[in-house]
Amino acid sequence: MAQPRWLNEHEQQFWRVYFGFFRGLETELTRQVEKSGLSGAEYTVLVPLSESPEGRFRARDLCRQLGWDRTRLSHLVRRMERRGLVSRSAAPDDARGSIVEITADGRRAIENAAPAHVEAVRRHFIDHLDDQEMAAMTKVFRRVLHSLPPR
Repeated sequence: MAQPRWLNEHEQQFWRVYFGFFRGLETELTRQVEKSGLSGAEYTVLVPLSESPEGRFRARDLCRQLGWDRTRLSHLVRRMERRGLVSRSAAPDDARGSIVEITADGRRAIENAAPAHVEAVRRHFIDHLDDQEMAAMTKVFRRVLHSLPPR
């Protein structure tokens, strides 16, 4: 068995700062979204649905885009259906598949939540970076994302 490649002091400091940044920002953005009455997970599902020209996705494609498993999405969509945020229907070409579609209430909910969310993204992240830093971080994050296994 190969020996672990332990992080040196510099690498460990970098990792811990990054991880703290990621978790802290995610927590703050979720808190902001929850003020609008949506959970962070509901907001995450409503974003791609609201950006889709048709306002819908096949459930399996939505799972792939979010990096979620079918069970997680299914449970959340069921709760969101009860709240009137989305509807679900059978896929026309596959009896086992389903289509998740944003409703008018879901669209209103995300339109209500989005302005405060984007302001929080700016205030807690974007406004702390200049264009060169954003370009460098975009390059690094893309490289790391491309090295990960497909979702």
